[in-house]
Amino acid sequence: MSAPEEGVCQWGKDQSIMDVLKHKCFLEELLFWTIKYEFPQKMVTFLLNMLPDQDYKGLLVCPEPHNTWKEMWTKQIAFTKTFVQHYAFIMKTLKKSHESDTMSNRIVHISVQLFSNEELARQVTEECQLLDIMVTVLLYMMESCLIKSELQDEENSLHVVVNCGEALLKNNTYWPLVSDFINILSHQSVAKKFLEDHSLLVTWMNFVSFFQGMNLNKRELNEHVEFESQTYYAAFAAELEACAQPMWGLLSHCKVRETQEYTRNVVRYCLEALQDWFDAINFVDEPAPNQVTFHLPLHRYYAMFLSKAVKCQELDLDSILPDQEMLMKLMIHPLQIQASLSEIHSNMWVRNGLQIKGQAMTYVQSHFCNSMIDPDIYLLQVCASRLDPDYFISSVFERFKVVDLLTMASQHQNTVLDSEHERSMLEGALTFLVILLSLRLHLGMTDDEILRAEMVAQLCMNDRTHSSLLDLIPENPNPKSGIVPGSLSFESMLSAVADFKAPVFEPGGSMQQGMYTPKADIWDKEFDPVMVILRTVYRRDVQSAMDRYTAFLKQSGTFPGNPWPPYKKRTPLHPSYKGLMKLLHCKTLHIVLFTLLYKILMDHQNLSEHVLCMVLYLIELGLEDSPEQESDEEDSVGEHERCHDSWFPGSNLVSNMRHFINYVRVRVPETAPEVKREPPASTSSDGVASSQSPRRSKSLQRENSGTAQVFSLVAERRKKFQEIINRNSSEASQVVRPKTSMKWSAPGATPQLTTAILEIKESILSLLIKLHHKLSGKQNSYYPPWFDDMEVLIQPEIPKYSHGDGMTAVERILLKAAVQSRLNKRVIEEICRKVTPPVPPKKISPAEKKTLDKEERRQKARERQQKLLAEFASKQKSFMETAMDVESPDADIAMEIATSEQHVSEAVYDCVICGQSGPSTEDRPTGLVVLLQASSVLGQCRNSTEPKKLPTSEEEQIYPSDTCAAVHDVRLTTLQRYFKDSSCLQAVSIGWEGGVYVQTCGHTLHIDCHKSYMESLRNDQVLQGFSVDKGEFTCPLCRQFANSVLPCYPGNNVERSLLQCHSNKSIQDLIKEVEELQEQLGTFPVSISSETNLSKEMESVMKDIKSTTQKKYTDYSKTPGSPDNDFLFMYSVARTNLELELVHREGNLCLGGASTAGKRSCLNQLFHVLAMHMRLYSIDSAYNPWRKLTQIMQDRNSQMNSEELPEVPVLYRDVSSLLLIQILTMPQPLRKEHFTCIVKVLFTLLYTQALAAFSLKCSAEDRVAWKNSGALKKNTSNGEKSWEALLSHVISELSKGKMFEEGETEELAMVYPSVWSPDSIECYLQQFCLPFLRITCLLQHHLFGGDLPSCQEDEEFTVLGNCLGLLPSSFQSPHQFTSASCLDWPVPAFNMISQWCLELASFADRHAEQVKVLLIQEPKWDLPCLLQLPENYNTIFQYYHRKTCTVCTKVPKDPAVCLVCGTFVCLKGLCCKQQSYCECVLHSQNCGAGTGIFLLINASVIIIIRGHRFCLWGSVYLDAHGEEDRDLRRGKPLYICKERYKVLEQQWVSHTFDHINKRWGPHYNGL
Repeated sequence: MSAPEEGVCQWGKDQSIMDVLKHKCFLEELLFWTIKYEFPQKMVTFLLNMLPDQDYKGLLVCPEPHNTWKEMWTKQIAFTKTFVQHYAFIMKTLKKSHESDTMSNRIVHISVQLFSNEELARQVTEECQLLDIMVTVLLYMMESCLIKSELQDEENSLHVVVNCGEALLKNNTYWPLVSDFINILSHQSVAKKFLEDHSLLVTWMNFVSFFQGMNLNKRELNEHVEFESQTYYAAFAAELEACAQPMWGLLSHCKVRETQEYTRNVVRYCLEALQDWFDAINFVDEPAPNQVTFHLPLHRYYAMFLSKAVKCQELDLDSILPDQEMLMKLMIHPLQIQASLSEIHSNMWVRNGLQIKGQAMTYVQSHFCNSMIDPDIYLLQVCASRLDPDYFISSVFERFKVVDLLTMASQHQNTVLDSEHERSMLEGALTFLVILLSLRLHLGMTDDEILRAEMVAQLCMNDRTHSSLLDLIPENPNPKSGIVPGSLSFESMLSAVADFKAPVFEPGGSMQQGMYTPKADIWDKEFDPVMVILRTVYRRDVQSAMDRYTAFLKQSGTFPGNPWPPYKKRTPLHPSYKGLMKLLHCKTLHIVLFTLLYKILMDHQNLSEHVLCMVLYLIELGLEDSPEQESDEEDSVGEHERCHDSWFPGSNLVSNMRHFINYVRVRVPETAPEVKREPPASTSSDGVASSQSPRRSKSLQRENSGTAQVFSLVAERRKKFQEIINRNSSEASQVVRPKTSMKWSAPGATPQLTTAILEIKESILSLLIKLHHKLSGKQNSYYPPWFDDMEVLIQPEIPKYSHGDGMTAVERILLKAAVQSRLNKRVIEEICRKVTPPVPPKKISPAEKKTLDKEERRQKARERQQKLLAEFASKQKSFMETAMDVESPDADIAMEIATSEQHVSEAVYDCVICGQSGPSTEDRPTGLVVLLQASSVLGQCRNSTEPKKLPTSEEEQIYPSDTCAAVHDVRLTTLQRYFKDSSCLQAVSIGWEGGVYVQTCGHTLHIDCHKSYMESLRNDQVLQGFSVDKGEFTCPLCRQFANSVLPCYPGNNVERSLLQCHSNKSIQDLIKEVEELQEQLGTFPVSISSETNLSKEMESVMKDIKSTTQKKYTDYSKTPGSPDNDFLFMYSVARTNLELELVHREGNLCLGGASTAGKRSCLNQLFHVLAMHMRLYSIDSAYNPWRKLTQIMQDRNSQMNSEELPEVPVLYRDVSSLLLIQILTMPQPLRKEHFTCIVKVLFTLLYTQALAAFSLKCSAEDRVAWKNSGALKKNTSNGEKSWEALLSHVISELSKGKMFEEGETEELAMVYPSVWSPDSIECYLQQFCLPFLRITCLLQHHLFGGDLPSCQEDEEFTVLGNCLGLLPSSFQSPHQFTSASCLDWPVPAFNMISQWCLELASFADRHAEQVKVLLIQEPKWDLPCLLQLPENYNTIFQYYHRKTCTVCTKVPKDPAVCLVCGTFVCLKGLCCKQQSYCECVLHSQNCGAGTGIFLLINASVIIIIRGHRFCLWGSVYLDAHGEEDRDLRRGKPLYICKERYKVLEQQWVSHTFDHINKRWGPHYNGL
């Protein structure tokens, strides 16, 4: 190009615009330097402040401006004028800028203030030539990046286009200027000036032509392109922003009849620019092969203004259309794009890389489609309606390169297309024709109908969220025009066509958003596959829509089989476009349809069901739009006699359908089977024809004697083109290159072709009937419906919309053909009466037979494959149901972890790595895949029934004093203050905070196999989101996350069955045996004393368990490293797992059944590991609690050194902890009778604790009353099993000390009923004992197998007592049942109680105030739950997003709040970092022992921290349409979704975050 200044002159614009600036005042100088320094932010603010801060638009309305207002207005005008004068300078600076993005934003900050005011824009336009300046500056800007166009004629092209690789386009540097231009065009007065100014329009069209044909793609034919250019992003953005947006702006002012002149101007200059373009690229009639550009803005301007002219301005279309030759040229490039789309989808451009697919997708994508593909299709529709239909149809097939395929011969050679692409290109060509003839977007649909059609198409592909639907519906890019999604019409239309599906949750944990799904009525009447095909970016969406449609038909019972895309009656065409239907009534199309029907019937290769579907669709469209019913059919025959065409007599589809074609001469390769046939006698005529009328048969004979010639679409098209050009201009003959002669031959070596004559003897109708037989697989399957009921023809109830498959479609077409013409009806009847013989085998040549056999074999193979796949899918499904369903307690894996099998054999395990089965042995142990995780879920239980709320004001704060963890902590600290440390550490359990929870997926593996598996993972570089160094892995079978292997103890099932047998020994004997067994502790079984593989693995897993939680959660002893710590930790692990299982069962055992998740429990194996380690610690027999529970001891305390702290009194000990200590220190495996004995002994202690706690709760008068009434029952035979007698004894024993003196427990009595009835006392005692019974029952279930019984809540105590063997065998009726009847005292009850109470009395003498606090244990805890959240997200946002952090007293950049305890934290905040741990990670360790659930305030999403990993969980706040608004980008009001929150809570309680959420990543302590 020449120097820029000359370039501007070249386009006929005023050079002065680009001249050097001369400043006359300070304002100009100021603005100059602001621009020079690329709009510094402070200057921009300063300049904006110089403008009046009042709403200056308001000032303009006042009729007589006040002086000050006048001054302000003058200031405004002066500033705007100065800005406009500097416009060229702004552009130059912007081009040079390195920070063009920032500068662009700042320019627009100013310009939007100036140009949004219509009055101001109008005045500046008039006084300063604003439009001229803007257009010229844009033109000048683009000139700097022009290159020569290579489209069409590479050497001689004179056309220049923008280079999309330039920074100017890649970085959208032009955007602020284009944005200003669009802004001023939105004002009617300014747009009017623009549309009236011819020279401006010429300049603008020149500007647009710079984009015409940019980013040209050339098809790579040999090698894959080395470098995939990404310039197409820039090209599409440029066309949309620089060309389409201003076009929509202008169109919005051409809505009424009075604006016709504007349209004429635009159309005129657009056509001129197009003509110049055709001349510049040297275009005649053939597009250059293997080239495509998706950018034709001139064509699209022309199309959109035509559409507006007809739709809104009542202009006569023909008055603004060019001549035929120009129309022919106009259609070529848009048609080339449609063919190229088909080529791209057929993988013919695969060597051009992925970017070409990206272009094809962007071209039809929702933001671009109505500025690109829609105008292109519309322009093609306009051309088709005005051009010769035969020419148009043959052009289409030539562009799609399938002309050679359209032959009757069974073999052909395609010189321009590989055979593998033929089928998809033929499908593409037919689909394009269907779209062209069916689409009515610009041909008569109203805005509402368009919106409805768009919406239905999107919803049919997939259910959509509200926001994605808003995004997918194409809107007019100009905001001031047409229907804007989100407006009232959008919402009302949406509710008319779709039903809202509330968010649902799948068992896998993946969360759906609120979706809209089409109403049944839509599928039934409005599903339009044509619209779906037009709007799909991904081809799979078409299939998805069809699958959904099929499912609907099956579900509603409308059609059981596999339906075809339904045929939908079209809305009427606007009168201006009636000519479009000529395409359906032209011989060329009929020949194509006939040929394809014949080829499909004869099973020629490269044809598909889709081809047949489209052929039938086109025939049906033609019948729908038949010009008029034949009035006098005999006359019409007479007319046809004059027509000597070897194919069809006329152009009407209705009459051509019945026309028989007897012979066709074809050109075939010499190898084709047809060559060997003898040419038949030329006089042959069809019987059906001669039976109609003598005149008809003569005409048929005459026609057919000159056998139908080879039909060359290409030659036909050339001929037509030649005729038109000759008609248009005499000198056209010089223009036309020799290439267009009739003897045109395709490039490439012409194969040896020979002529053969085929005997056809078919008409379209006969082919359709035979196709019906073929599709149904039966002879004579078609039976005309009017044989039974003539009404069908008189009042045909052909629905507007039809469901069904190919047979249904054929039946529908034949009925329509019969309805439209009596002759057709007669022909159909004739064909049906003739018994159609099966196709004689002689007609099938060996080659065809081969293909048929091949097809058959393929079909069978396909069926076999389907069957196999179905079997595989069902196996997979059943496996998934059992193995992957983490949450459902019913799922059961068929794994033989020996729990209740009674077989006389060892438990057998399958190793999921080596696949071998066998028992677990000492040398080669098998292990369970387990996940160990620290948990503080139990510690979050509260004893208040009301859930805690997340604080949303300063008043609402949460204090953790009432949590389970806090209460247990206080208790242990108090005990340690007054009692001996080692004794305290056996009186309680820990693990409420930081306890270790063990869970398994149920799969087993050899431990040596596991080690080699870990080694292979270590060497594998592509690691998923887990750390192999920390021992993490995924189960090799089900891929569940795990981090350890729990060895399976070699157990013999024979032993187990023996262990369970009942004995008749007395309780005294059993107590003796238990004591003896405990004495044996020092001697271990061989397996443990000698180092075996099993014992090594048990030690290793114990280390894993210890290292799972932090040291602070395991070390409670006053002397660090004391063995008592380990002892306490080990039995507490068992307690934690039992308690958590109880929580997973909703806190009780009423449901019964097997353990959670069936045999997935690993507690049996866990107990073996713990027991093995606990037996290493011997308990001094003098301190063994078993003796204190079963024998009357002499008082040792009196002999003890008074300085030493006493042991914890028995009544202060936690009975569940004592149970675990006793069980786990016994030699394993344990006998059931010994287990029951221990439970019975401990129950006596528990019951005494309950009585003592109760005695503190009632008032002094009650105590006296119960003491006296119970004393009477003491001496009865049943005294030991009467709670009244026992309570009386407890009260009298405790009264000996100072228990009841201090402050008369008034405050306690206030909480409880003032009057206790015997029933309420019984109920209290049962509730006190139930937690222990539940834990014991679970323990028994895991140790000895057997299902837990189910029961009602009020029967739980009785049922569990019975299950544990506590109920006496004589027990029958539950009516007079009392909890005391479960007692079985080993020694006289009253002596035992006296001994236990004495310990308390002596302690009360020294520390009276603590006695009661320690005695009342509150066993009733509520289930753990997360904090209750407010209904509206705004409540949280308003309080927290400005809240200051308590640590650093700043407002955090990313505030977050813990949903477990309500603590406010800084996410990623460096200010609150401690020893390289950010605050969220630190809090997750303190609050959840490594698990944290945080709500990110500024994003509304929840983040989960689990150890060293984290994941985004999703949001529990959704908008009114059930959608998340991550990062609050859409700014919609959000409301709590209770179901989602429940799912989050469920995953927290069940510890399944690791299994359900898949996208984990390391956080490196930086959260």
